[in-house]
Parts: sequence; structure tokens; C-alpha cells
Amino acid sequence: MKKLIRFSGTSSLKRQKGAAAVEFALIATLFFTVLFGIMEFGRVLYMMNTASEATRLGARIAVVCDMNAPAITQKMQTLANFISNDNIDIAYYGKDGESGGCDENDCWYVTVSITGLSVQSVIPLVPMPSFPMP
Repeated sequence: MKKLIRFSGTSSLKRQKGAAAVEFALIATLFFTVLFGIMEFGRVLYMMNTASEATRLGARIAVVCDMNAPAITQKMQTLANFISNDNIDIAYYGKDGESGGCDENDCWYVTVSITGLSVQSVIPLVPMPSFPMP
């Protein structure tokens, strides 16, 4: 008479059945947190670079256009659609370096800046404070 001996390895396999799902959940949480953080950081850098290019374009247009022409703000908003008219500050300076004391004939330089612009998070269900752009 032959005696059958069962291998006990199947019981340990049953105990390990959900371990892969738990490990994946732990690693995926960390991975997606880092991934979304990198994406948000890249978006903020893109917005900062676009705002910088918009001010550069606004200054170039302000030099050749009439004072306070609507084309200046329109071109800036075309380049960076997240900028509103309230965020754009254009100042003309005379020969003495004081603001506001010049007209189209005697202005020496112009500055264009973007003020009061803040970045909001676009990831749903993630509370992230808005912070002002420099």
C-alpha cells in the first residue's frame, strides 16, 4: 500500500495571494504623488516663463506703439491667456527718471510688469494653497 504525502506549499501560496495588490497600492500611491508633483511644478515653471515672455513682448510693443495703446495688453493676453488687464502695469518715464511726467515726444523709457498674479492647483481633490508669482 502506497502512502501519498501532500506538499504543504499550497497553503503558503494561499496566504500570499493578496500581497502583490497591497504592495502595488503602497508603491503606486507614492509614485503617483511624485508624478503629480512633478507635473504641477512643470506647469508653474511654464506659467512663470510665459509671463516673463509676455512682459518682454509688452515692453517691445510699448516702445513702438502709442502710450497706453490697447494693442499692448491684447498681445500680452494673446501670449499668456491667464493674464488679465488688472495684472498688467505699464509705466512711462521721462528724461529725469520720474514716472508720469512725459508724453509721447519726450519719454525715455518704459517698464511693463505683471503684478498680483497667483498660481492655483489644477489637480482635483488636492487642496493646495495658491502662491503669488514673482
